[in-house]
Amino acid sequence: MTTSINYEDKIPNNVDLSSDRRLQRALEGWQPKFMNWWGEMGPALETHGVYLRTAVSVGRDGWAHFDHVNVPDYRWGIFLAEPKPDRRIAFGEHKGQPVWQQVPGEYRADLQRLIVIQGDTEPASVEQQKLLGLTAPSLYDLRNLFQVNVEEGRHLWAMVYLLHAYFGREGREEAEALLVRNSGSPDSPRILGAFNEETADWLAFYMFTYFTDRDGKYQLGTLKESAFDPLSRTCEFMLKEEAHHMFVGTTGVDRVVARSAQLIREHDTLDIGKHGGIPLDIIQKYINFHYTVSLDLFGSETSTNAANYFTAGLKGRWMEERRKDDHQLTEHGVPLDRPNADGTWTTEELSALLALNLDLRGEYISDCQSGIKRWNKILADADLEYRFALPHVGFNRNVGMHAGFHITPDGSIVDEATWQKGSKNWLPTNEDLAFVRSLMHPVYERGKIASWVAPPTNGINGKPFDYEYVYFH
Repeated sequence: MTTSINYEDKIPNNVDLSSDRRLQRALEGWQPKFMNWWGEMGPALETHGVYLRTAVSVGRDGWAHFDHVNVPDYRWGIFLAEPKPDRRIAFGEHKGQPVWQQVPGEYRADLQRLIVIQGDTEPASVEQQKLLGLTAPSLYDLRNLFQVNVEEGRHLWAMVYLLHAYFGREGREEAEALLVRNSGSPDSPRILGAFNEETADWLAFYMFTYFTDRDGKYQLGTLKESAFDPLSRTCEFMLKEEAHHMFVGTTGVDRVVARSAQLIREHDTLDIGKHGGIPLDIIQKYINFHYTVSLDLFGSETSTNAANYFTAGLKGRWMEERRKDDHQLTEHGVPLDRPNADGTWTTEELSALLALNLDLRGEYISDCQSGIKRWNKILADADLEYRFALPHVGFNRNVGMHAGFHITPDGSIVDEATWQKGSKNWLPTNEDLAFVRSLMHPVYERGKIASWVAPPTNGINGKPFDYEYVYFH
């Protein structure tokens, strides 16, 4: 197994693709279909060179090379992290046994399903972000959008490689279907709800890359623990790339909050819409929406599927090997607060094995809190009293035990009329969305930026903010 990346092949890779002619031919047959999809569903804005990073190795240091690339010429490829010698299964009933290099027959359907669901999210976000380049607030932001897009495309390649290499005809059919489903399509939508939502403005993009890509980080983290070694190594490298997507979200929201705080101070009013800024209460509504839609991606609080995946060794917990328990979860219980029809809450004990989605969601929630702390510090540093908060975990939910209940951001269970009346204060209204969209004018001049967002503190790869990140001719 080679680990240096070969850019001589038609499909760049570090899996020695050329030694398996059949697989190479199959993937080379899929490649033009991918390029057609990219041409149709990828970024709508035409450019002549974007300052992108391209993976050149999978080791810890210096794995990426930066240069201007014409986006359709980006070299998408198949990169797995270095194999770990004598890696053992860390959890479940096969704990301690050597990891698998091939798919065990009894787990074939489950592994294929996990790979397809992960694979389906990758092109979906490219489709959701198709039009964003037309309203980019700066060349720096435009470059970051394209970087996120090409890497989501590469993450699709990562999953398609696994489907082709290990799942035979069915895998090839699933790889084709990944290009047939489209985000928001009435006939063949993407599998998960959050990936059918529109990302129509840049505040939504920053929120998506903060909250929804962060869900991706946790899902990849559980698959990185998998006993199926090729999946584990694929996800380990994907996590390297995913870190930049979350950086775009974290710093993007930082910069919106900083600019809004600056305008509030300048004009001595929270009502900064007329001064070209995004009011803090609208930012809070966007947080509420994107956070709760992302919580739905964790599935139901109790899940026999997740329990079965864990026991079989297919999908572990976040940071599984750092956990100080038996890694089999036969003895443990966890508390769960369940909403009741009479407006009260009941705490019940749930077996840890059935509560794996809850465990992962808890890790995610505490990570999301770190963003809220950052954004509140920006407000505090500007001497403003306003503070952001994550809403209650039951608020605005369509999946799991809270679905069907009307729960306010503070965790009160209310009737539908109360909910309808309050929701305009909690979630973005059509007027809010129209207002934010009205601010979205493209700024393509070097060193210039839109009125509603602050410039970044640092550029990319040591370049200044006013670097020519994107060429238009």
